[in-house]
Amino acid sequence: MSHKTISPRPVRLASAWAQSVAIPRHGMWVRRVASVAANGTSTLPPLDESPPPVPASLRPSPRRKLLRDAKPFSDFLTDTFHRQHDYLRISLTEKCNLRCIYCMPEEGVPQSPHRELLTTPEIIMLSSIFVSQGVNKIRLTGGEPTVRRDILPLMQQIGALRPYGLRELCLTTNGLALHRKLEGMVEAGLTGVNLSLDTLDPWQFQIMTRRKGFDAVMKSIDTIFELNRHGAGIKLKINAVVMRGINDREIIPFVEMTREKNIEVRFIEYMPFDGNKWNEGKMLSYSEMLDVIRDKYPSLEKVRDHENDTSKTWKITGFVGKIGFITSMTHNFCGTCNRLRITSDGNLKVCLFGNTEVSLRDILRKSNNDEPIEEAAFEAMKKIEMDRRQGLADASKPLGLAPNEQELLDVIGMAVKRKKEKHAGIGELEHMKNRPMILIDSGGQVPSMASMPNSWRTIRYTSTATSLVRAVPMHLLSQGLDINRQIRLFSSSHHHCKDDTGARLTHVSDSGSAHMVSISDKTPTKRTAKAVCSVKFSDETAFRLISENQMKKGDVLGVARVAGIMAAKRTSDLIPLCHPISISKVTVDLAAASPQPAKPGGPVSDARGNYRVDIEATVSCEGKTGVEMEALTAASTAALTVYDMCKAVDKGMVVEGLRVVLKEGGKSGTWVEGINENLPQP
Repeated sequence: MSHKTISPRPVRLASAWAQSVAIPRHGMWVRRVASVAANGTSTLPPLDESPPPVPASLRPSPRRKLLRDAKPFSDFLTDTFHRQHDYLRISLTEKCNLRCIYCMPEEGVPQSPHRELLTTPEIIMLSSIFVSQGVNKIRLTGGEPTVRRDILPLMQQIGALRPYGLRELCLTTNGLALHRKLEGMVEAGLTGVNLSLDTLDPWQFQIMTRRKGFDAVMKSIDTIFELNRHGAGIKLKINAVVMRGINDREIIPFVEMTREKNIEVRFIEYMPFDGNKWNEGKMLSYSEMLDVIRDKYPSLEKVRDHENDTSKTWKITGFVGKIGFITSMTHNFCGTCNRLRITSDGNLKVCLFGNTEVSLRDILRKSNNDEPIEEAAFEAMKKIEMDRRQGLADASKPLGLAPNEQELLDVIGMAVKRKKEKHAGIGELEHMKNRPMILIDSGGQVPSMASMPNSWRTIRYTSTATSLVRAVPMHLLSQGLDINRQIRLFSSSHHHCKDDTGARLTHVSDSGSAHMVSISDKTPTKRTAKAVCSVKFSDETAFRLISENQMKKGDVLGVARVAGIMAAKRTSDLIPLCHPISISKVTVDLAAASPQPAKPGGPVSDARGNYRVDIEATVSCEGKTGVEMEALTAASTAALTVYDMCKAVDKGMVVEGLRVVLKEGGKSGTWVEGINENLPQP
């Protein structure tokens, strides 16, 4: 069978899917690597007979051909700050064979049901869509990607996208099992490995990863160097998360690795994710790490970085390798960020530190009756497309295996368009709810597309900060809706946390995320708060029954008093961002206030002209935080109990005037309602 050479330019999705490419497993893989590296093209079997070859003298030069075929970069992958996202990271699994202390909680994380995770055909389909739009670099991550059983055939299928514009296929791994699969990965087109290694001490390795395996990791590194000596051309980077007091003493030994080996060691500032017990004291900054290296090697000098590099690159004179610094906490690189992430359960994250995601999986599965797309369904889709290209099916249908390809692109475009200029700063990231690092590519449990009405097909939008799930009707996304309105549909808040005077909402970060305020540096003091409110009746009936203790439900004031005390002790369970505290005393006083006659025998009336129950709740503690919320919870719950017990006889009751009237203790001293200035603390 004849073969044709396909130019390396982006094409529509179906062209990549419709051709099953078998990577040859026989012979020397080095020959294949050298061949592809030399001409930048690969040969694929055609779907039909190819035309006679064009004489070499009539073919345009490669440069002229690339210029002729060049297309504007996809608008779907361009955000409002003109950043072009040509780099895609795909998580293949939530599982990992290590338990690194900065990556996940010690107890591990819950695993998603298998059905919720992307299948191999779904990963290939999404990869093809992004490559068709201009993505030229794909990195496979996890969890730990090498634990996925079908990692090699999956990489072969992604590697087959090279003729369509994919230039780099990379892997991020802990290296534990890499050496056993590395040669097959190179055959599949692997071009780069980022290997996570935080210590060169075998004993410290076991402490930081909670597992054994240092020797296996070093064997993987040696295997990479061995394959590179035979022409594999794998770019190796070692990523080390530096934590003060844990592995910061190993900065210089890591630097020494670059003396004689063509390797880049990248030091990463310790970053906060759920469950990794982050605190600023453990973080060693970029500038501090530079000072440590300069003290030993004064010839350290800056290397010019590429536009989209995440790291700041340095080099020591005479050393073969390089040193990099990933400075997410102190010097973000958001201005040139070109990265998108697909989680293992099919969510698209436009920012590593963002906590909003959209589900591509659910939209993709609409083409398969909301079922996971397994190999059989994938093969059927490919056959339909091949028949269509050969004129055996309806040629009027749009090019693409999935009938909702355009819908996917619309959703991707909307998500990219709402990407912010930069992520939150160091003061907000530590409080912002996000996935644990191990699950940065996986998500929580939310309703699937199959569980929603056909008339309300949705994008799944998850905000882990508030555990909200929002449904956006698909018909609003596909009929030319104004993009600003589309962006508002995705927004969880307007992120206003400061006013013009600089006043700040303490529980809201600059990025708009809710977080619990730290009280670790506060001094325990005696604290008291008093809150009041009233239940106003519409007539004297309920008041009379309460006064005579004739209400059918029993002693209204006594039950309400107990309810208020119980509620004060449960405040942290009811108010999400309240700290649980040890309360030393709660009192709830209720008084039935009746109107007084203006004169004997005259009409009943007081200054307020009503029948009511006045409620006063006082809460005290010895602690680091105030008890205003406990007092308010006690007063309001007591009022609601009165309302509940009296509603059968009075439908017109009103609960009013809930407020704090006294606060004592803490840094701000004493505050009393009606007095503008704080009184000094005794």
